[in-house]
Formats: sequence, C-alpha cells, structure tokens
Amino acid sequence: MHHPETAPRFAARLNSFRVDERSYWPGLNGKATTLDVIGRAAKVKGLNCVDLNYPDHLATYDERQLIDKMGDIGIALNGYAMRYYDDDGFRIGAFTNPDPKVRRAAIDLTKRGIDSLTSAGGRLMTLWMGQDGFDYSFQADYGALWDQTIAAIREVADHNRDVDVSIEYKPNEPRSFSLMPDVATTLLAIRDVDRPNLGVTLDFAHVLFADEMPAYSAALIAKHSKILGVHLNDGYAKRDDGLMVGAVHPIQTLELLYVLDRVGYDGAIYFDTFPDTTGLDPIGECEANIATVGALRRAAAKLEGNTALEQAILRQDAVTSQGIVREALYGS
Repeated sequence: MHHPETAPRFAARLNSFRVDERSYWPGLNGKATTLDVIGRAAKVKGLNCVDLNYPDHLATYDERQLIDKMGDIGIALNGYAMRYYDDDGFRIGAFTNPDPKVRRAAIDLTKRGIDSLTSAGGRLMTLWMGQDGFDYSFQADYGALWDQTIAAIREVADHNRDVDVSIEYKPNEPRSFSLMPDVATTLLAIRDVDRPNLGVTLDFAHVLFADEMPAYSAALIAKHSKILGVHLNDGYAKRDDGLMVGAVHPIQTLELLYVLDRVGYDGAIYFDTFPDTTGLDPIGECEANIATVGALRRAAAKLEGNTALEQAILRQDAVTSQGIVREALYGS
C-alpha cells in the first residue's frame, strides 16, 4: 500500500462506465468503443489506471496505439484480465473443457493475451476461471479437472516469465462450484504449479462470499505466495454484489488495508463494483469509492505502529482493540 502522502494507483472496472451509454453517447447508437469508455472513466478525480479485458476490450485496437491514446488522457495500464465468457465454446470449461481442442484453444488464447499485454507495456495478467468447475454430482472427474488446470496454468506462466499471472478466486457463478473457490484451494494450486511468477488477486466480495475474513486471506496469500492484485467492493456475502467500498463491511475493509500495509502491498487498488446494475452515476460512484478508501487509509495510518493495538492483538483482547479502531475510524 502507499502512504497517505503519496498518490495511490486506483483502477476501476471499465464496463461500469457503460451505464446509460445510449444517453451518454447519443450519437453512437449504443456502440461506445473501449476508448470512449476509458474517456468517461478518466473524468473520475483520482482514477489513474484501468485493466483491459482480453480479448473483448482489444478487439478493434492495436495495443500500442490504444496505450498511447490512454496516455493522452492521463490513464495508465494496470494490467489485463482474461475473459473466456464471450465464447460459448468455453461454457462448460476453458482449461477443463472435455474437448482437448477447446482446452488448447483456451490456453492459446491466454498466451495471445500475454503477448498483447507485453506489447502494451504491461506485466500483470489476471485469470478468473469462472467457466472451470462443475454443477452436478457424477459430472466431473475431479482429479482430471485439477490436473488439467495445473498443467494449463503452468504452461501460461511459462509462456513469459516476465509477466505476473494472478489467480482471482470465487466460490461459484457461473458454475455451481468453481474449481478455485477459496484462498486455500488457490494456494494449493499455486504450490502445485510451482512457478515464481504466480500470485493471487484478492476480490473483497468474493472473499466474503467464500466465508473468509479478508485480512486473514491476505495474510495467508502473503505468507505462502504473493498478492498481485486487490479488488475492493462490498456485499452481503451471499453473492457477488459489487457494492461501493465500505458500504457494508467498513471494519473488515479497514483491517484488510491495515494488513496490506504490513505485508508491503504496493499494487493498484481496483474497484470491481457494479453501478450499472441499478444505473448509478459511474463517475460519482467511483469517486465515492476513492473517497472511502482515502478515509480508511487515514484511519489505517493512525493504527500503524500503534503499540497499544499491537499489544491488544497479541493478547487477543478484542475489547481494547475495537476501542482503538473505533477512535481511529470515528473519533473519540
């Protein structure tokens, strides 16, 4: 994490900025380009980078030209995120598809994504393998699915060792059960793959949804692998709500930021929120997220090096620690 006096890197979900696109870009007949959407995102005060989805956001662009045009409007590239859901052929699995030709196509698509990423000057590729899982008992050979996924991730990681490959886990959706549903399974997979350029993207709502404590998950990842990405949002832990940061779990968000500071996370904070679900103004919604993170980071800075808090945590004295946190967050 960055200290409050330095400018943090904030990124946001690009498709959030397609809210009411027909009225926002009346002359485009609902066909805003990636650069149009980035231009709208650039109006957010404090937003300075974005992730691009591959292949859909790059469909009509040369990577270098797109990055140059992004630079002209003050937006940097944080990284790429692979997307397999645009291809119906991957619906029953990308890396775990029953057809070996389709598995090969998914791996090759990912390699092309990494090549595009490096052409764009980036070095972070996020994999959310939402299509890889199962829905029924007696549908899958679990050992085979695991081995296929490990082999695929290893091949992808070996394609370019200068690119960091980050796994974003999520319990389910669209599949009833994801093959990478939680922090422990993801870390087990990373151990099996055994490549130095692998790590984890921690998505706050996914972590809640997996019945985990976000700061604990972050600490485990930092201990056994590395945190390559942080997606902040919020929700009620029953699904991927994509609500504004701190709207439901401010204390857990604060503790996550506190732990990220302690483990030395220096990557971007990416807002994976869904203003488009109910038609919220995406610029105002993103600015609210940035303001909330700013307030929580100021509270985290007050807790940093707080001996009384550290002693209370050593004693597992929740009454004392909650009092110190309450004062840092809400005042005395």
